[in-house]
Formats: sequence, C-alpha cells, structure tokens
Amino acid sequence: MSTESPVVFQCHGDYLTGIIHHAEASASLGVLLVVGGPQYRVGSHRQFVLLAREIAANGIPVMRFDYRGMGDSEGEARTFAAIDDDIQAAIATFYQVCPNLSGVIIWGLCDAASAALFYAYRDERVKGLVLLNPCVFTERGAAKTYLKHYYLQRLLSPDLWRKIFSLQFDYRQSLGSLVGLCKKLINKAAVNSVTTQQIDRVDDKLDLPTRMRDCLQRFKHPVLLILSGRDLTADEFQEAVKQDVQWQSLLADPRISRHDFSAADHTFSSRLWRDQVAEWTLAWLKQLNTKTGSSSVE
Repeated sequence: MSTESPVVFQCHGDYLTGIIHHAEASASLGVLLVVGGPQYRVGSHRQFVLLAREIAANGIPVMRFDYRGMGDSEGEARTFAAIDDDIQAAIATFYQVCPNLSGVIIWGLCDAASAALFYAYRDERVKGLVLLNPCVFTERGAAKTYLKHYYLQRLLSPDLWRKIFSLQFDYRQSLGSLVGLCKKLINKAAVNSVTTQQIDRVDDKLDLPTRMRDCLQRFKHPVLLILSGRDLTADEFQEAVKQDVQWQSLLADPRISRHDFSAADHTFSSRLWRDQVAEWTLAWLKQLNTKTGSSSVE
C-alpha cells in the first residue's frame, strides 16, 4: 500500500508542482518520472500515473512532476534540452521529502529520455536511467527513417492502391512530400564532432544523436533501454545507432539492459503494453536495489 502527497517547489523563482508516491517499506533508490513535452494525464499518458503507483506499491518511492512551462507548473514554455535545473530542483525536493534515499533513477519517454541523458552524468545522485524510445531527431535522420519505414510500408498498403485505382490519390501532394524528404536526406548538415575527452561537459551544440551518445558515455551507471517496434522515433534511434560504431559499442556494454517491444507503439498505449513496460521496469529496479544493499523491496 502506498500514499501520495503533492509537493510545490521552486526553480529560478517559478513554482513547480509534483506528486510523490510514498512506499510503506521504501527502497534505497527512488524513481523520478520526467514527462516529455506538453501532456495531459488521460489516454495513453495515463501510464505515468499508473506506473508510479505500481512502482510505489512494490516498495520503491516515486516522484513525478511538471517542469517549468508545462502542466500545472509556472514559467515560460521550454524544450526538453533546457530542463536541467528543473530536474535538479525536483531531485532536491525528492530527497527532502524522502530523506532515506541513497540515489535516484530517472525514467523518461521520448524527449524526456533525452533530457535525462543530458542531465544524469553531472549529478552523482543519479544511479540509473530508464530510457524509452529516446528522441535523436535530426532533419536528415527523420527523412531517412520516414522514407524507409513509412513510404516502403505505404507501398504495400491495400488502402493506397484502392485510392490510386479509384483516382482519389493526390499525386502532387505526395510527390512534393517525397521530393522534400529526399532533399533533406541529400543535403547533409555538417556534423560537430567532439570527443568526450576534449571537454569537461558535453557540448550542447552537438547534433542530438552525438550529444546523447557522449552523455551516455560519461554516465557510468546501469541503464534500461526499451524500444517500440511500431514507432518512427525508435526507428530513427536504431538508424542512428547503426551508423555509429561508438553508439554500438556503448549499447553492447553489460550495464545496458535492453528490451525490443515489436508490437508496441510510441506511448505503449494499450494496457498489455503498459503492463509489460511496468514489469520490465520493476524487475530491473529490484535488481538495482538489491545491488545497493536494500532489503525492503518485496
């Protein structure tokens, strides 16, 4: 049985809101749920509430919160690349309310996974990451993924051919879209390549896949990676990994646990998919808490 309590805390003068899910017998590690982008807590994104309750019911405290400019929190809207201070303030509040914590696991989906990677290597309190369908968006990468995973599948769609034979297919719009994607694919942007040994902090001007790779390389704790099979964001991540030997080496590291969920969509929007994510997350968390010496997780 777990209880829930609201918290209000400050980040650069703005008031942020959150919910802490307490556990009767708390583990030494807690989970911070970072929500990516503007969301509402129904539909597929109800999973954040349900996941937090499931984890807390298994003896692991959880905090979820809205960063500045999102949901119930104050402040100007901002991108996931600019929420380091919000995460830091949330962790500080989590520690204040749950003083027995010895570390925090950050859990994030899509751009929240990217934000977690940007932050984690610089805070010694972060002992692990759960990353679902991390966002590595670049225009060229998105164009290549869309061409490979959308257009090829589209050609096999009976609905497409019905439209063509019934003269309902918009050739001009489709051709224009295809040409635009090809231009993005051909026009390679210059890649800012900086090795992690050259800088104390990963350069935030790097392209997104490179920046995330270098952040992961600096983070030395366990990571759980979950990728959907029916999701262009996950497809783009896998394409980026295929083209980068350093990414491949990182993901082969024993500290990285990985699950490929071929049936699931981007947000794991069915109960079956959501429950599977919760099961994988809990099993991984329990292993991690065992390694830290906690004996309170049931």
